[in-house]
Amino acid sequence: MNRAQRQIAEIVLKDPEQFISCPVSQLASMCRVSKGSIVLFCKALGLKGLSAFKLSLARELAAPVLPFFHEKLDGVGGSAQIVKRVFEEHVESLRQTMKLNPPDLLASVGEALGKARHIVLFSTGLSYPMAYSLHARLRFMGLPAFMECDSHLQLAAAAQMGKQDVAVGISVSGCTTQTVECLWQSKSRGAKTIAITNCIGSPLTQTADVSLYAAPGEVKYFQAPLASRLGQLALVDALLVIVGLHRKRQALAHLRRHDECLLTRRISDIRALRQTRKATR
Repeated sequence: MNRAQRQIAEIVLKDPEQFISCPVSQLASMCRVSKGSIVLFCKALGLKGLSAFKLSLARELAAPVLPFFHEKLDGVGGSAQIVKRVFEEHVESLRQTMKLNPPDLLASVGEALGKARHIVLFSTGLSYPMAYSLHARLRFMGLPAFMECDSHLQLAAAAQMGKQDVAVGISVSGCTTQTVECLWQSKSRGAKTIAITNCIGSPLTQTADVSLYAAPGEVKYFQAPLASRLGQLALVDALLVIVGLHRKRQALAHLRRHDECLLTRRISDIRALRQTRKATR
Protein backbone atom coordinates (compact mmCIF):
# COMPACT_ATOMS: atom_id res chain seq x y z
CA MET A 1 0.00 0.00 0.00
CA ASN A 2 1.08 3.59 -0.54
CA ARG A 3 1.42 6.00 2.36
CA ALA A 4 -2.18 7.30 2.29
CA GLN A 5 -3.62 3.80 2.07
CA ARG A 6 -1.49 2.60 4.99
CA GLN A 7 -2.70 5.49 7.14
CA ILE A 8 -6.32 4.63 6.38
CA ALA A 9 -5.75 0.90 6.98
CA GLU A 10 -4.12 1.60 10.35
CA ILE A 11 -7.14 3.63 11.48
CA VAL A 12 -9.49 0.86 10.34
CA LEU A 13 -7.54 -1.79 12.25
CA LYS A 14 -7.23 0.40 15.32
CA ASP A 15 -10.96 1.05 15.72
CA PRO A 16 -13.15 -0.49 12.99
CA GLU A 17 -16.42 0.34 14.78
CA GLN A 18 -15.54 4.05 14.89
CA PHE A 19 -14.64 3.93 11.19
CA ILE A 20 -18.14 2.62 10.39
CA SER A 21 -19.90 5.38 12.32
CA CYS A 22 -17.93 8.42 11.07
CA PRO A 23 -18.79 10.49 7.97
CA VAL A 24 -16.22 10.73 5.18
CA SER A 25 -15.05 14.23 6.17
CA GLN A 26 -14.26 13.10 9.72
CA LEU A 27 -12.53 9.95 8.43
CA ALA A 28 -10.34 12.04 6.15
CA SER A 29 -9.34 14.23 9.09
CA MET A 30 -8.61 11.21 11.32
CA CYS A 31 -6.48 9.53 8.66
CA ARG A 32 -4.83 12.81 7.58
CA VAL A 33 -5.75 12.21 3.94
CA SER A 34 -8.23 13.66 1.45
CA LYS A 35 -11.81 12.45 0.97
CA GLY A 36 -10.81 11.14 -2.44
CA SER A 37 -8.11 8.98 -0.86
CA ILE A 38 -10.77 7.33 1.32
CA VAL A 39 -12.83 6.44 -1.75
CA LEU A 40 -9.76 5.20 -3.67
CA PHE A 41 -8.79 3.04 -0.69
CA CYS A 42 -12.21 1.35 -0.76
CA LYS A 43 -12.03 0.81 -4.52
CA ALA A 44 -8.56 -0.68 -4.16
CA LEU A 45 -10.18 -3.39 -2.03
CA GLY A 46 -12.54 -4.23 -4.89
CA LEU A 47 -15.54 -2.34 -3.46
CA LYS A 48 -17.67 0.34 -5.11
CA GLY A 49 -17.05 3.00 -2.47
CA LEU A 50 -17.13 3.95 1.21
CA SER A 51 -20.69 2.79 1.84
CA ALA A 52 -19.93 -0.66 0.47
CA PHE A 53 -16.75 -0.84 2.56
CA LYS A 54 -18.63 0.11 5.74
CA LEU A 55 -21.24 -2.56 5.11
CA SER A 56 -18.56 -5.18 4.41
CA LEU A 57 -16.78 -4.16 7.61
CA ALA A 58 -20.04 -4.41 9.57
CA ARG A 59 -20.50 -7.95 8.24
CA GLU A 60 -17.01 -8.92 9.43
CA LEU A 61 -17.60 -7.45 12.89
CA ALA A 62 -20.90 -9.28 13.36
CA ALA A 63 -20.14 -12.62 15.02
CA PRO A 64 -21.88 -15.41 13.07
CA VAL A 65 -24.31 -17.61 14.97
CA LEU A 66 -23.96 -20.59 12.62
CA PRO A 67 -20.83 -22.14 14.22
CA PHE A 68 -22.58 -22.00 17.58
CA PHE A 69 -25.58 -23.88 16.25
CA HIS A 70 -23.35 -26.42 14.55
CA GLU A 71 -22.81 -28.07 17.91
CA LYS A 72 -25.42 -30.50 19.22
CA LEU A 73 -27.38 -28.77 21.96
CA ASP A 74 -30.04 -30.80 23.73
CA GLY A 75 -32.28 -30.18 26.73
CA VAL A 76 -33.09 -27.06 28.69
CA GLY A 77 -29.44 -25.96 28.98
CA GLY A 78 -28.97 -26.11 25.23
CA SER A 79 -32.16 -24.14 24.60
CA ALA A 80 -31.02 -21.46 27.05
CA GLN A 81 -27.74 -21.04 25.16
CA ILE A 82 -29.54 -20.85 21.83
CA VAL A 83 -31.97 -18.19 23.08
CA LYS A 84 -29.11 -16.15 24.56
CA ARG A 85 -27.11 -16.26 21.35
CA VAL A 86 -30.08 -15.37 19.15
CA PHE A 87 -30.79 -12.31 21.31
CA GLU A 88 -27.12 -11.32 21.20
CA GLU A 89 -27.16 -11.54 17.42
CA HIS A 90 -30.18 -9.25 17.29
CA VAL A 91 -28.61 -6.72 19.65
CA GLU A 92 -25.46 -6.63 17.51
CA SER A 93 -27.56 -6.20 14.37
CA LEU A 94 -29.28 -3.16 15.91
CA ARG A 95 -25.92 -1.63 16.86
CA GLN A 96 -24.61 -2.01 13.32
CA THR A 97 -27.85 -0.66 11.82
CA MET A 98 -27.56 2.48 13.97
CA LYS A 99 -23.99 3.04 12.75
CA LEU A 100 -24.95 2.63 9.09
CA ASN A 101 -27.62 5.38 9.18
CA PRO A 102 -26.62 8.94 10.14
CA PRO A 103 -29.22 10.73 12.30
CA ASP A 104 -29.46 13.64 9.87
CA LEU A 105 -30.35 11.23 7.05
CA LEU A 106 -33.16 9.69 9.11
CA ALA A 107 -34.34 13.19 9.99
CA SER A 108 -34.49 14.21 6.31
CA VAL A 109 -36.47 11.07 5.41
CA GLY A 110 -38.87 11.70 8.29
CA GLU A 111 -39.36 15.29 7.13
CA ALA A 112 -40.10 14.13 3.58
CA LEU A 113 -42.72 11.67 4.83
CA GLY A 114 -44.35 14.35 6.95
CA LYS A 115 -44.68 16.77 4.01
CA ALA A 116 -45.73 14.26 1.33
CA ARG A 117 -49.07 14.58 -0.46
CA HIS A 118 -49.19 10.78 -0.77
CA ILE A 119 -46.93 8.11 0.73
CA VAL A 120 -47.07 4.88 -1.26
CA LEU A 121 -45.28 1.76 -0.05
CA PHE A 122 -44.00 -1.02 -2.29
CA SER A 123 -42.90 -4.46 -1.12
CA THR A 124 -43.56 -8.15 -1.60
CA GLY A 125 -42.72 -11.52 -0.09
CA LEU A 126 -41.28 -11.61 3.44
CA SER A 127 -40.64 -7.84 3.39
CA TYR A 128 -44.34 -7.10 2.85
CA PRO A 129 -45.32 -7.31 6.56
CA MET A 130 -42.70 -4.68 7.41
CA ALA A 131 -44.01 -2.32 4.74
CA TYR A 132 -47.60 -2.93 5.81
CA SER A 133 -46.70 -2.17 9.44
CA LEU A 134 -45.22 1.19 8.39
CA HIS A 135 -48.26 1.91 6.22
CA ALA A 136 -50.74 1.12 9.00
CA ARG A 137 -48.99 3.20 11.65
CA LEU A 138 -48.62 6.17 9.32
CA ARG A 139 -52.37 6.00 8.75
CA PHE A 140 -53.00 5.93 12.50
CA MET A 141 -50.99 9.16 12.74
CA GLY A 142 -53.17 10.78 10.09
CA LEU A 143 -50.67 10.67 7.23
CA PRO A 144 -51.82 9.86 3.66
CA ALA A 145 -50.15 6.44 3.37
CA PHE A 146 -51.31 3.85 0.83
CA MET A 147 -50.34 0.29 -0.04
CA GLU A 148 -51.64 -2.39 -2.37
CA CYS A 149 -51.20 -6.11 -1.67
CA ASP A 150 -51.20 -7.16 -5.33
CA SER A 151 -48.00 -6.54 -7.32
CA HIS A 152 -49.97 -5.47 -10.41
CA LEU A 153 -51.91 -2.91 -8.39
CA GLN A 154 -48.65 -1.70 -6.83
CA LEU A 155 -47.29 -1.00 -10.30
CA ALA A 156 -50.52 0.80 -11.21
CA ALA A 157 -50.16 2.93 -8.06
CA ALA A 158 -46.56 3.76 -9.03
CA ALA A 159 -47.76 4.98 -12.43
CA GLN A 160 -50.02 7.52 -10.68
CA MET A 161 -47.30 9.11 -8.52
CA GLY A 162 -46.47 12.81 -8.76
CA LYS A 163 -43.84 15.35 -7.73
CA GLN A 164 -45.29 15.92 -4.25
CA ASP A 165 -45.48 12.20 -3.46
CA VAL A 166 -43.05 9.88 -1.69
CA ALA A 167 -42.49 6.24 -2.68
CA VAL A 168 -40.97 3.80 -0.18
CA GLY A 169 -39.58 0.45 -1.33
CA ILE A 170 -38.66 -2.20 1.26
CA SER A 171 -36.60 -5.27 0.35
CA VAL A 172 -33.93 -7.22 2.22
CA SER A 173 -31.97 -8.13 -0.92
CA GLY A 174 -32.81 -4.95 -2.81
CA CYS A 175 -33.16 -7.11 -5.93
CA THR A 176 -36.87 -7.96 -5.91
CA THR A 177 -38.02 -7.19 -9.44
CA GLN A 178 -41.52 -5.94 -8.53
CA THR A 179 -40.29 -3.56 -5.80
CA VAL A 180 -37.45 -2.14 -7.93
CA GLU A 181 -39.79 -1.66 -10.90
CA CYS A 182 -42.37 0.19 -8.76
CA LEU A 183 -39.70 2.49 -7.29
CA TRP A 184 -38.26 3.19 -10.74
CA GLN A 185 -41.72 3.95 -12.12
CA SER A 186 -42.45 6.30 -9.19
CA LYS A 187 -39.16 8.13 -9.71
CA SER A 188 -39.85 8.54 -13.43
CA ARG A 189 -43.11 10.28 -12.46
CA GLY A 190 -41.25 12.78 -10.28
CA ALA A 191 -41.86 11.27 -6.83
CA LYS A 192 -39.18 11.22 -4.16
CA THR A 193 -38.00 7.62 -3.72
CA ILE A 194 -36.77 6.00 -0.50
CA ALA A 195 -35.29 2.51 -0.13
CA ILE A 196 -35.06 0.46 3.06
CA THR A 197 -32.82 -2.53 2.41
CA ASN A 198 -29.93 -4.63 3.70
CA CYS A 199 -27.80 -4.48 0.57
CA ILE A 200 -25.70 -1.50 -0.46
CA GLY A 201 -25.27 -1.14 -4.20
CA SER A 202 -28.37 -3.20 -4.98
CA PRO A 203 -30.73 -2.25 -7.85
CA LEU A 204 -33.19 -0.81 -5.31
CA THR A 205 -30.60 1.61 -3.89
CA GLN A 206 -29.49 2.61 -7.39
CA THR A 207 -33.10 3.58 -8.14
CA ALA A 208 -33.79 5.39 -4.84
CA ASP A 209 -33.02 9.04 -4.07
CA VAL A 210 -32.30 8.11 -0.45
CA SER A 211 -31.40 4.71 1.03
CA LEU A 212 -31.57 3.47 4.61
CA TYR A 213 -29.68 0.31 5.50
CA ALA A 214 -30.42 -2.44 8.01
CA ALA A 215 -27.34 -4.44 8.97
CA PRO A 216 -27.33 -7.76 7.10
CA GLY A 217 -28.09 -10.90 9.06
CA GLU A 218 -25.33 -13.46 8.49
CA VAL A 219 -27.47 -16.42 9.55
CA LYS A 220 -30.88 -17.46 8.28
CA TYR A 221 -33.36 -19.26 10.51
CA PHE A 222 -35.65 -21.36 8.31
CA GLN A 223 -34.85 -19.12 5.31
CA ALA A 224 -35.82 -15.95 7.20
CA PRO A 225 -32.99 -13.53 8.17
CA LEU A 226 -34.60 -12.43 11.42
CA ALA A 227 -31.87 -10.02 12.47
CA SER A 228 -32.22 -8.22 9.13
CA ARG A 229 -35.93 -7.70 9.72
CA LEU A 230 -35.22 -6.43 13.22
CA GLY A 231 -32.93 -3.77 11.76
CA GLN A 232 -35.65 -2.76 9.31
CA LEU A 233 -38.17 -2.55 12.13
CA ALA A 234 -35.84 -0.30 14.14
CA LEU A 235 -35.47 2.04 11.14
CA VAL A 236 -39.24 2.13 10.66
CA ASP A 237 -39.82 2.89 14.34
CA ALA A 238 -37.22 5.68 14.29
CA LEU A 239 -38.92 7.26 11.26
CA LEU A 240 -42.32 7.07 12.94
CA VAL A 241 -41.03 8.81 16.06
CA ILE A 242 -39.38 11.54 13.97
CA VAL A 243 -42.56 12.11 11.95
CA GLY A 244 -44.69 12.04 15.10
CA LEU A 245 -42.58 14.69 16.82
CA HIS A 246 -42.73 16.95 13.75
CA ARG A 247 -46.54 16.81 13.78
CA LYS A 248 -47.09 16.08 17.46
CA ARG A 249 -50.46 17.80 17.87
CA GLN A 250 -52.04 16.28 14.76
CA ALA A 251 -50.60 12.83 15.42
CA LEU A 252 -51.90 12.75 19.00
CA ALA A 253 -55.36 13.89 17.89
CA HIS A 254 -55.57 11.13 15.28
CA LEU A 255 -54.29 8.48 17.69
CA ARG A 256 -56.90 9.47 20.29
CA ARG A 257 -59.72 9.26 17.75
CA HIS A 258 -58.55 5.86 16.56
CA ASP A 259 -58.27 4.59 20.13
CA GLU A 260 -61.86 5.69 20.83
CA CYS A 261 -63.15 3.93 17.70
CA LEU A 262 -61.22 0.73 18.35
CA LEU A 263 -62.13 0.57 22.04
CA THR A 264 -65.38 -1.18 21.19
CA ARG A 265 -63.38 -3.95 19.48
CA ARG A 266 -61.63 -4.90 22.71
CA ILE A 267 -62.89 -7.12 25.50
CA SER A 268 -62.23 -6.72 29.18
CA ASP A 269 -62.57 -10.42 30.10
CA ILE A 270 -63.66 -13.82 28.78
CA ARG A 271 -67.24 -13.31 30.00
CA ALA A 272 -67.64 -10.35 27.67
CA LEU A 273 -66.46 -12.50 24.79
CA ARG A 274 -69.02 -15.21 25.62
CA GLN A 275 -71.81 -12.62 25.79
CA THR A 276 -70.75 -11.23 22.42
CA ARG A 277 -70.85 -14.68 20.87
CA LYS A 278 -74.31 -15.39 22.28
CA ALA A 279 -75.63 -12.09 20.95
CA THR A 280 -74.41 -12.86 17.42
CA ARG A 281 -76.02 -16.34 17.27
